[in-house]
Amino acid sequence: MTLISRIDLRVQESEIDELGHVNNAHFLEYFERGRMDWYNRCDPALNNPDGQHLGTVVVNIDINYRRECFSGARLSVVTRAHTRGRTSYVLHQEIFASDGECVSDAKVTSVVMDMGTRRAASLPETLAKQFTRGKPGREMS
Repeated sequence: MTLISRIDLRVQESEIDELGHVNNAHFLEYFERGRMDWYNRCDPALNNPDGQHLGTVVVNIDINYRRECFSGARLSVVTRAHTRGRTSYVLHQEIFASDGECVSDAKVTSVVMDMGTRRAASLPETLAKQFTRGKPGREMS
């Protein structure tokens, strides 16, 4: 079974723009918080057994803004594995309002990078086992 992460947050007044709703850039921050929680639950160190230090790099975000959110709103960010390749993978993320309605969703493509060589690296097993095998960007049934 693959890992599903859920974090809860409350919209702060400082996240509201001149239109009176959450600025789109803050949705990206909410998704980032969700991904960090997913990574920490999946593989806190992102290290291979041979000591190779790995990192992840976001290379594409496909985001939909579905409904406005306002100061004080309680939101939940849900993150799950979507598809993977050899060195890249896609996470599917959704943000839900307290009434259960999806207010935003995104597919985030990332690449695993060897921090020493600064080149793409194969997914470590702790990440790879969370995914159904497939090329990023291709829908899996």
